[in-house]
Amino acid sequence: MKTLEFESELDPRKKLMLILFWTNRKAARTEGCAPFTLKKIITPENTYTAGETKLLKLNNEILNDLEKNIEDSKPLYFEMIMGEELIEASLEGNVFSVNAKKSSEIEEEIIDKLNIELGKKYPSVCESFEPRVTPNE
Repeated sequence: MKTLEFESELDPRKKLMLILFWTNRKAARTEGCAPFTLKKIITPENTYTAGETKLLKLNNEILNDLEKNIEDSKPLYFEMIMGEELIEASLEGNVFSVNAKKSSEIEEEIIDKLNIELGKKYPSVCESFEPRVTPNE
């Protein structure tokens, strides 16, 4: 497990998308173009899980909950799968931790990239990423 303590002026939604995007992007290095799937998200009040045949998408209710918890520096836990890689991540305040079950090199790459991007006023996130993790409403 690798951990990053950071300072960032980004709003909660941008911070969330940045963390999810670079976790996805760095896992793709070893897992290729396998689907990126959010399996579970745990907040202090709620647990969101993907169904057997249904993907977990960040609808407005979930996004609002996550953004509020990020704003209030409350702990969030994410479980993501990409190919054969299971990635567990947590965010609490300005501390982000990541654990990759298959390849610990991915952890280092995610932390290194987030260390750079979280300090930027305009971090790099692919515009097509957010629509892939949020439903078309």
